[in-house]
Amino acid sequence: MANHLQLGFQDASSPIMEELVEFHDHALMVALAICSLVLYLLTLMFTEKLSSNTVDAQEIELVWTILPAIVLILLALPSLQILYMMDELNEPDLTIKAIGHQWYWTYEYTDFKDLTFDSYMVPTTDLLPGHFRLLEVDHRVVIPMESPIRIIITASDVLHSWAVPSLGVKTDAIPGRLNQTSILTTRPGIYYGQCSEICGANHSYMPIVVESTPLLHFENWSSLMSS
Repeated sequence: MANHLQLGFQDASSPIMEELVEFHDHALMVALAICSLVLYLLTLMFTEKLSSNTVDAQEIELVWTILPAIVLILLALPSLQILYMMDELNEPDLTIKAIGHQWYWTYEYTDFKDLTFDSYMVPTTDLLPGHFRLLEVDHRVVIPMESPIRIIITASDVLHSWAVPSLGVKTDAIPGRLNQTSILTTRPGIYYGQCSEICGANHSYMPIVVESTPLLHFENWSSLMSS
């Protein structure tokens, strides 16, 4: 959950988000090194008189050609690794279909016979103490922790986007098309997200709440919802 005046990311609650935060820090260090080098060279040019040998040296031309290529490799390799990790999904323990509507979500637990529900935002007047305005829903997406979950995302009317920042998930919901993503939570908790695609007048009123619980609690919840 983000705090007021928070400048960084939300706490990572999935392996993918941990990798994304680490890559962000890595890219910032590379950018800091580049900015420091450029600032040093600019300072040197204004304070020192460069000789003609320095200006025409082929060694310098070789360095400023090879160095950017090395920097790009340092950024590309971890980025490609994360991309492949995000697309990889091996035998999920649970599959959930998320369908975007104007302006609510429908969830179908396809591994269960009859477990489908709509998730609407709780109006401000009905909020309980401790609930967050514009983020709380009447039915949460409950998943077992430390289990690979496949999320199949689509829409019934216009473009939507299923996004939960602390889980590192943001996938477009497109009418007539099925998009797939995966999540794996490392600890129990409640994770908040919102539709991240402008979908109409009430775009800001279709939040997403994912509740990660131990397997036993999830089994009890699924039995109660299916009955």
